[in-house]
Amino acid sequence: MSWFESFVLGLVQGLTEFLPISSSAHLRMTAAFAGWQDPGAAFTAITQIGTEAAVIIYFRKDIGRIISAWARSLFNRELRHDHDAQMGWLVIVGSIPIGVLGITLKDAIEGPFRDLRLIATTLIVMGVVLGIADRLAARDETGGRHRAAEQRKSLTDLSVKDGLLYGICQAMALIPGVSRSGATISGGLLMGYTRESAARYSFLLAIPAVLASGVFELKDAGEGHVSWGPTLFATLIAFVVGYAVIAWFMKFISHNSFMPFVIYRILLGIALFALVAAGTLTPHAGETAG
Repeated sequence: MSWFESFVLGLVQGLTEFLPISSSAHLRMTAAFAGWQDPGAAFTAITQIGTEAAVIIYFRKDIGRIISAWARSLFNRELRHDHDAQMGWLVIVGSIPIGVLGITLKDAIEGPFRDLRLIATTLIVMGVVLGIADRLAARDETGGRHRAAEQRKSLTDLSVKDGLLYGICQAMALIPGVSRSGATISGGLLMGYTRESAARYSFLLAIPAVLASGVFELKDAGEGHVSWGPTLFATLIAFVVGYAVIAWFMKFISHNSFMPFVIYRILLGIALFALVAAGTLTPHAGETAG
């Protein structure tokens, strides 16, 4: 991998990680469109450490408060009813599904799941799901001509059951094209949470899963055509760009719907199907990467 490739892929990772459009799919497609070798699951997982570092810094006050309350609640029963302490446990519970499935499906994640036809399918299907979830959220927030607006849930209403359901949604993102934020935000909206609450918990929930995945894949870094230098450079680029994107995204969803992302996902999925059908791209383009 050249330094230019690592710069472009790091930029793509930073731009797409927090948006509900799938960063892993965009890394895969960018390489295929450019005629480069697929950077692989290890490269993707490691560069995601950069974007998660951006999450940690952006939410540093929330994270520090949660970790402190959770740790103190281990020795103080009274603190176990504190919202921040409960959030610590809920993040742990929500991380279980992706941890189990990530190890179980490792070979599929690195192979069959990177088929461009599957990516096109998940882009479209999850785009429709996100659109439905967003529409339901908008209906509750605005009400209608014959119905009053309904109060949506915030993170103070988060239960163990909801946390686990969030975790199951997050695990779906092991398939490129699903999108970690897209799946968890859609799940949150369908469970009745506000857009901001769904996004905030989505980002917090991703931290242990992404960091664990990145550390786990470190052993495979530097193998094949992807060396350590370009991988670390891409991770740095992803961190800088990712921080800017998450700051923008949290402001955007406070006043806007997810429909622009829904339309983008569906059009991109259709275009990808068309390119594969026309023979412009093969389903496994670039997968000769070692």
